[in-house]
Amino acid sequence: MPKGAEGWERMYPYYYVFDKNPGPRREWESSIFWFQDGMHHGEPLYPLDAIHSMAWQWALSSYNSRTFVVPPALGIAHRVLNGYLYITPVPVLDQKEIGRRVEYFKKRAGYYYQNWNKIYEEWKVNAEKIIKEMESLEFNDLPEFEDEEVVFKHEGYSKSSFTLYNNFHRLVMLHFRLWQKHFEMLNLGYAAYLTYYMFCKEKFPGIPDQHIARTVAGIESILFRPDQECRRLARLAVDLGLADIFMKKLGYEKTVEELRKSEKGRQWLEELEKVKYPWFYYATGPGFFHTEPRWIDNMDIPFSFISDYVVKLKRGEPIELPTEKLRRERDELAEKYKALLKDPADVKTFEENLMLSRTVFPYVEDHNFYIEHWGHTIWYKKVRDIAKILVKHGIIEEVEDIFYINWHELSQILYDLCANWAVGVKTAGAFYWPAEIERRKQIINVVKQNRPPPALGQPPEVITEPFTIMLWGITKDRVQQWLSGAVAGAENKLVGMPASPGVAEGPARVVLSAEEITKVNEGEILVAPITAPSWNPVFLKVKATVTDIGGIMSHTAIVCREYGLPAVVGTGYATKLIKDGQRLRVDGTNGVVEILG
Repeated sequence: MPKGAEGWERMYPYYYVFDKNPGPRREWESSIFWFQDGMHHGEPLYPLDAIHSMAWQWALSSYNSRTFVVPPALGIAHRVLNGYLYITPVPVLDQKEIGRRVEYFKKRAGYYYQNWNKIYEEWKVNAEKIIKEMESLEFNDLPEFEDEEVVFKHEGYSKSSFTLYNNFHRLVMLHFRLWQKHFEMLNLGYAAYLTYYMFCKEKFPGIPDQHIARTVAGIESILFRPDQECRRLARLAVDLGLADIFMKKLGYEKTVEELRKSEKGRQWLEELEKVKYPWFYYATGPGFFHTEPRWIDNMDIPFSFISDYVVKLKRGEPIELPTEKLRRERDELAEKYKALLKDPADVKTFEENLMLSRTVFPYVEDHNFYIEHWGHTIWYKKVRDIAKILVKHGIIEEVEDIFYINWHELSQILYDLCANWAVGVKTAGAFYWPAEIERRKQIINVVKQNRPPPALGQPPEVITEPFTIMLWGITKDRVQQWLSGAVAGAENKLVGMPASPGVAEGPARVVLSAEEITKVNEGEILVAPITAPSWNPVFLKVKATVTDIGGIMSHTAIVCREYGLPAVVGTGYATKLIKDGQRLRVDGTNGVVEILG
């Protein structure tokens, strides 16, 4: 525990921290392997932001273990250590039990695979319904007296306080419900790809992971839509003769002022209004932290991307993705591998697995927009509405203080507020929370300065959980490499997972947070712990990408393949070893990053 972080455990529920007391729980926690989830939670967990990881632990695990009954894998357990989230996949090791689970999985997963497109269309409708219901919730301060309609319509309850308390719990349950939707199809998407992947590994010894991934490239994902809208608005600006205004890069407010002066400018602004909802409800990071600006809350972000695209268009440079080229290449590659198969049964299995992987693959990206971006943007708006009420009652000093309170505690605070409002005395929270929040702020600042080790304990002999392999890139070899410090000791070479083919050289730009993404210049190589979907426009500026974390199906890997950029992911230590301006050679085909000078 870092000095100054004493008592950090109090910020989280008892079930979310490691047990310090001797006993069965402690023994289990100490006997297994944990890795820090830097992909989604690379920063210390603010107590209220931890509701997202709690939601996905429940949802992912229940679909894996209880709903679709994935044969070799149960769920993913969570624990917080010194403010950082550690997770571990729980495997099924008994071969007899795996065999029993296979029959459940074949029947249940098979139904979804056979009806994938129909179910996915229903999924989108239902996900949007949950978001809209969340959006409809109102949070109003408590009045001096109830409205007289409570009496004259004999409604029979304390309407204002009950509504405030009830709506908070509805908000929480809708959040959990939305996360259940998140994993309804995602587990199966990874499982389908993993089945195809393992078939290819068996039938084509030595086939690169990247070749397998390239045969399912060329997707159309809703997650690319915000970037597409930025490009469309840039083309419209050029077509309307407004390019000069955008090329000044004045920022959102001043650009809008200029555009309002002309009819064509006002026409462009009308198109912008049509785009904002929901496409600019987009986080600048992975979507799990309240500190990430959303495009809709900071319009300078999308306007900087639009301006960059206008500049490219005026220079005669393309701004479209090479999707058709990728599709031609994937088909050619798939045909070459299929031609190596001599057994007609193998050919049939290859074709079926490939077709299924291509069918489910867009969902692997699409779901993020509905939950982490659109849904979480609404969640944070509503939470801040609650915070404004708590500020008025002296329970917290400023709106952002609410994020130092976990959701269980927030339920208690709202009961305290409603009950003591009814009594007619000051809420107890006003005497407790300001000092406690100040203490928690200090703890978060301390743990931010003390980065955690990437993994704890000994890696298992085999890792079977689909997400762990495909998304995080966690394999026994990779973790042994991290734990041994072999990569950290390298002076001029890093080895990672080859995520997107090609070789590129250029100066490094190390980006440690979403706020730093504006520093990226044309022709640089992006080096980051992990990338976020809203960084997509940056991929048209850089030559290659290198990340600390990620597997072959991580967002970085998928997007770089779609944008035609070399990428190496899962290096473990790139952001620690590489400095801004150092010249790099990124070999995305073989997974090697060289520091040239």
